[in-house]
Amino acid sequence: MGGWNTASGASLHCELIGKEFVRAGHELNVFTFYKHAYHGSHITGIDQPYVSRCFTHSRFNPVQLEAKPFIENDYELFIAEDIGMLPKDHLKKIFDTHIRKKAKTISVFHDNQLSNDPSFYQFDWDAIVAFDVRFKKILLNAFPKEKIHIIPYPCTSWKVGDQVSEREKLYLPLDKKIIFCFGDNPVRILKIIEWLNELHEDYPILLLIVTRDLLVVQKYNEIKETVKYEIEIKEEGPSINRLYKYMYAADAMLYYRDQTENVVVASTILQCLGAGCPIVGNNSRYTELLEDEIFKYSNKEELVTAFKDIFDNSKRHKTILQNAKQYVELNSVQAVSLKFIQLKKNLE
Repeated sequence: MGGWNTASGASLHCELIGKEFVRAGHELNVFTFYKHAYHGSHITGIDQPYVSRCFTHSRFNPVQLEAKPFIENDYELFIAEDIGMLPKDHLKKIFDTHIRKKAKTISVFHDNQLSNDPSFYQFDWDAIVAFDVRFKKILLNAFPKEKIHIIPYPCTSWKVGDQVSEREKLYLPLDKKIIFCFGDNPVRILKIIEWLNELHEDYPILLLIVTRDLLVVQKYNEIKETVKYEIEIKEEGPSINRLYKYMYAADAMLYYRDQTENVVVASTILQCLGAGCPIVGNNSRYTELLEDEIFKYSNKEELVTAFKDIFDNSKRHKTILQNAKQYVELNSVQAVSLKFIQLKKNLE
């Protein structure tokens, strides 16, 4: 139960785990948001036959939830993702009487702090999943230690594509160093957009922007003539498969998030790490648990050096890609989904 085929970290988690359950031979039922009342920035794909859109997000007015899909479908494990975004009071009315009677229940905690909403705490979950020790520390203030289990946020499997072939299919130039940025990240990298000018004299740079945000498209069209390198904009919200084709075509991905005091997980980076495309991300709480799996920068000089290492295929570049591969294999969606299955067995 949670987001599905929508652009959000919680939805991505649902999809990665859920689709892996299907690949492993399990039967899956997905309960997700109505298309007119979903949590996330946009719809990213077509629903599978096992998907039921049967409730609104918690802030929609009026809040709704259809009980029949939860009651009529059979399941042994019930996983609720990002409970703060779900219609909690409606769910509670069938949680004890129907859901808990047929299944072990797990809540996956996506928040960076405890909720101030009393409805958040009305469920007696069999287990609560935290992505790492930082999230577990938050949960310990409200839930028994024995109910909290750490299962890392999953990575898509390591699969490197052919750059030339993908560029030809996407009508991208073969003679450019392509820096890729997508989704809502193009909004954020506007703060450092001029830093890329430092690469222009030594490399033919193309900044590839993929986004559905019309205001962002307008802004980049306005600044095209103010930078020394080329900018190309593609207006779309890619599915994971489509996203990986762009990653295969690119030389590197640029990532930027503002610093925050809150505990956060870099779901965008973990979503992309398996493509084998080096990621250049700023030092922040989003990247604090990643060490040498990505290129980190805190200023213009470090950013420029990172891209030069990538474009020149330096020893550092090769080492970081090897570290990224090891991280992906350790935290692959296959490995993480098995942890959920094992947790269910431990609860029985």
